[in-house]
Parts: sequence; structure tokens; C-alpha cells
Amino acid sequence: MTYKIEFLPHNYTVEVEDNESLIRAAMEAGVHINASCGGGGVCGKCRVLVEKGNVEGGISEQLSAEDQAKGYRLACLSSVCSDLTIRIPVESEIDTSRLNVQAGSRHTAKAMDFNIDELRQEGLFIPPVEKIYLEMETASVEDNQADIQRIVHHLRTKYDEHRLTTSLSLLRKVPDVVREGDFNVTVTIARPVRDDGKNEIVNIEPFDTTDRNYAIAIDVGTTTIYGQVLDLNSGEVLAQHGEFNGQISYGEDVISRIVFAEKGSGLQTLHEKVVETINTVIARIVKRAKIERDEITTITLAGNSTMTQLLLKINPKYIRRAPYVPVSILYPPFRASQIGIDLIDHTIALVYPGVSSYVGGDIISGVMASGMYREESLTLYMDIGTNAEIVIGHKDWMVCTAASAGPAFEGGGVKFGMRAAKGAIEDFSIDPETYEPMIITIGNKKAKGICGSGLITLVGKLFEIGIIDSRGKFKRDLPTDRIRQTDDIWEYVLVYSDAAQIDRDITITEPDIDNLIRAKGAMYSAALTLLDEIGLGINDLERIILAGGFGSYVDLESAITIGLLPEIEPEKVTYLGNGSLLGCKMNSLTNKLRQDVSHVVDMMTNFELAETPSYMDHYMGALFLPHTQLDYFPKVKQRLEELRKS
Repeated sequence: MTYKIEFLPHNYTVEVEDNESLIRAAMEAGVHINASCGGGGVCGKCRVLVEKGNVEGGISEQLSAEDQAKGYRLACLSSVCSDLTIRIPVESEIDTSRLNVQAGSRHTAKAMDFNIDELRQEGLFIPPVEKIYLEMETASVEDNQADIQRIVHHLRTKYDEHRLTTSLSLLRKVPDVVREGDFNVTVTIARPVRDDGKNEIVNIEPFDTTDRNYAIAIDVGTTTIYGQVLDLNSGEVLAQHGEFNGQISYGEDVISRIVFAEKGSGLQTLHEKVVETINTVIARIVKRAKIERDEITTITLAGNSTMTQLLLKINPKYIRRAPYVPVSILYPPFRASQIGIDLIDHTIALVYPGVSSYVGGDIISGVMASGMYREESLTLYMDIGTNAEIVIGHKDWMVCTAASAGPAFEGGGVKFGMRAAKGAIEDFSIDPETYEPMIITIGNKKAKGICGSGLITLVGKLFEIGIIDSRGKFKRDLPTDRIRQTDDIWEYVLVYSDAAQIDRDITITEPDIDNLIRAKGAMYSAALTLLDEIGLGINDLERIILAGGFGSYVDLESAITIGLLPEIEPEKVTYLGNGSLLGCKMNSLTNKLRQDVSHVVDMMTNFELAETPSYMDHYMGALFLPHTQLDYFPKVKQRLEELRKS
């Protein structure tokens, strides 16, 4: 038996079999619903309203009795048993509008990029895949050299190209293309990483097409996938776009996706979803750049170890089990079409290598882009997210690790948490006498939730004013109705329902604050552990680099106040932006710097925190605001003392 389901406000309809889960029905209809826990019913993000018909299940402790009475259910726990009309509340939808907005000016950190002109001046602007135009003598009875040997001869004598190889598919094209261009052709050459490797002729075109040579750079993120089209002659970014990774419906973090991949056809599903998202991004940027797909000669991709293996359809199950072993550190170049990427057969895919199960190619890419591996300053590189990666070092050595921070930085594990989108609370201040808040949301829309950067600011301000103590607990005797107890949980009301987009009061709860404290504690203690292991301390750091889209919106003062970042002068903090994407861009433009990648991997010593005894001691100390050792934060300590006196 089949049932018809209508999803509002999209007006999408789909027919599904009896007992199908509601969230899978939404996927089939092309309706996106937040599902942070991968269908386990524990995050409460997939809350939907059943306007007509009935479902089986869907009730969870994440839903209040009032919500249940109104007809709200969790889509991941609901089974279809009749025709349905389902309304997706605004807080359960995925809003992509924020993804493609450039970083704002909230942070006081400096932005980073690399200079194309400098690459040219240093002789480094040599793309790994290059086009070369050949004007060859026409074949004749007197000169009947084989076509491919004629091409190789010209490459060797006029362009000093040696150790050349080709493929059967290329040979099949050569005879007709050479004569179509009257022996004037453009050959595309893929260069090896090592100078002693072989250059491969991957394509041949009639006449001169060297001015039409493009690359794509892709950051394969756990949450989002970003792409850029690059002109390999000018180095210019012609178009860029981001989309939420289609895998997020199967789990917010890498562990939940590894678990899903182990079930039945899970690996195939996750592989298809990430490739589908990449193809969506490619279609958008190629159209915007007004180029043809057959003009794209290379695509560079970077992701963490789990994302990389899912992209390549390699079983990731051993990444999460001791001794935490990825399938490979280095990945060979291959044709992008081999894994389903919608590009022409000759397009070469280059995948960034990783270091360990939890320090992957996205971090190597970011470190390459930052240039810290070539500089003398002792640098702390932090990519803040669900799986938070940290690198410390300089041109002589580097150490790295990954800390499982949890989803709080991306709105997960927070009652009204959400990704950065219109209506998300991103800035906050509070009157120290009345305890009334001032709220600023993304897009200046009515509030519907709290994004990760907003949560950091919220907790920092609540702590400074004295509404919460160092354990993250509310002071319950303050003269304000905004601090209240609901279902045995203490909370602070940020926005009452009559001023919000949703039909509930938006609050921040003690469990929300506790989740943030655990997340920031994981990151800070990971940095302390690395420093301990190499015999250094926080005061030895000379620079901090914040990577990732999240970092661009973090208020540095609040991040230091809660103990997420070490106390350091703002001018010593650099915002890298999407370091993974920037590294892919760099890799697409210069084969010389690409050769440094294996050197960077060799430089890094990885520490598994689970196997490092000092980590847990540091972690327990970091489960306070900002830390049990206030001497680590002397300026915060002084500011708090002054505020308490006033």
C-alpha cells in the first residue's frame, strides 16, 4: 500500500510505501529537514507539524507535552501509515543563504590570502595540469613520423618536456584531432608531484585553446561543500558557491556517518550524496563562470579523513576503532569521472593527503595555505568545528591532533541551536542592572534560534555580567523573570514567542551552556596537551590562525572570555577563512608548492588524545569558565574583578 504525502510550505508531494519513515519520505520529495543526529531521535531538530493524517511514533522527550498536543512529531521517528499533510516549521528547514555570503567584519582578526603576482615572480605559477600549443610540420611521404611521436618530439625539443606517457583513450583521439587542426594542436599535460616522475598527455584539441584552461577547487566539508572555478592563466577566481553536504541527513558528525556507512548500502548512499552535492556545486559555478566542462583540466579536493574515504567510496569503519588507521595518507591522481564527478573524462582529480584518522587533507590544505610551515613564528592553527583540529609549530617541526568537540559550535546539542542562517542570534549584550537582553540576528530578521558564534558571545556576556557562574550555572536569585525553571531545567529567556519567528520562547539552558563548555574545553585542553608534550606553554605562542567559516564570525574577546582561545593580543590572531578551499586553490595554480605537500605531511607528528594521559587532566581543568587556572587568563581575571566591583 502506498500513501501520498504533501510537504508545506513547499507544496511538494511524494508517494511512499506503508511504514516508510517520514524523514526518508522528505528526502525522496527533495525537502530538506535538519536531522543532526542521523535519525536517532536525540537532537530534536527534525520537528514537523502533522496537519492532516496520522503517523506512528514520532514522540520523544525532545518534544514537550504541549508540542505533542499541537501535532508536532520528530520526522526521524515517525512512520507513515496514512495520507499526510506535513508542515515544515521554519526552525527545521535548512537555509543556505548564509553559505554564500562573504565573511563579515565582526571579527577583529586579519584576513589571509596569497598573492598570485608573487607566485609569478618566484617562478611558482606552474599549474599541475597545463596546456601547451604545438605548431607541427604536416605529415608527408618524406616525413611520415607517427602522430604521437611527432607530438612527443615537439614537446621535448621546443618545451623541454621529458618522460612523457599517454593512454589508450588519448591515442584514439589523436589521428582525427591532429588533422582537424592541420597539425596545429593543444595538448594538456598532467605533471607528477615529483620531478623525476612522468608527465602524462591527458588530452589533445585542434588549434590553440591555451587561453581556455580552468581548474576547480573543492572543500569537502562535513557540513558544507564549497567550490571555486579558477582561470589557470590569470589565477583569477571566476565563480564560487557553497551547498550543505547532502550527507548531513545521515548524521551531523563523522562518527555517526561512519556508523551509517557500516549498515547495508550505507557506504554507497553516503558516497552518492557527497558526489551529488559536489556536482550541484560544479554545475552552479561552471554556469556562472560561463565556461564549458571540457575546458576544466583539473579538480583539487580536500576533506577530513572520513569525508575523503566516503568520497572515494572506501570503507571508513577502521578510522573510529583503535588503533585508528585510515586507508592511506597519500592518494594518487585519478580521473574525476571515476568516482562519479560530472566532468569530462580527461579531468584529473587531485586529493589532498592527510596525517591520521582525524587530521586529514583539509588541515594539510589549510596549513599549506597559511604558510606556517615556512615561517619562524611559533603558531597555533585551529580549525574550530565538530571535529576540531589543531596544529602547533613552525618551519622546523609541527605537531597536530584532533579533539572531538561535539556539534555545539554548529548549533547542535543546543535546544534552540541552528546553523548560521537568517534569524539566527549572532550578537548579544545585556543590561547589567535590569538583565534585559539586546539581540542581533543574521539578516536582522525575527529570531528563530542561536548559531554557534552567537552561542559563544551569549555565554561570554552572561558570564561577564554574573548571570552564570564559572560552572555555567544560573544565579537563581537575580531580580529578573527571564531566569526561570522549565521541566526541571534552568534557562534564560532570550526572546519571547510573540517577538520570535517560531511559536516558542527562545531560551538558553544550562545543558546548552554545559555542551559549549565541553566543546571549548576539548579544544583548549587539546592545545595545552600538545604544548605539554613538546615542553612548551601557552605564553610561548606567537600567533594564532583561525581557520574555517565559523572562525570569521567568532568574537575574539568572547572566545577568550569563555576559555576557547588562549589569551593573546588581537593583532596576533589571523583569520584564514576557508583554509581547505584556499589550499586547494593554491594547489591548482602551482605544482611547485604542491611538491611541498608530502614534506608537510612528513613534518607533522600526530598525537592521539585518547592515548595521551595528560589530556584528561587538562580537559577536566577546562570545564570551567574560562578555566580552573585563572592565571592562564590574567586579563580576563582582571576584567571580571573590575566588573564585580562595579
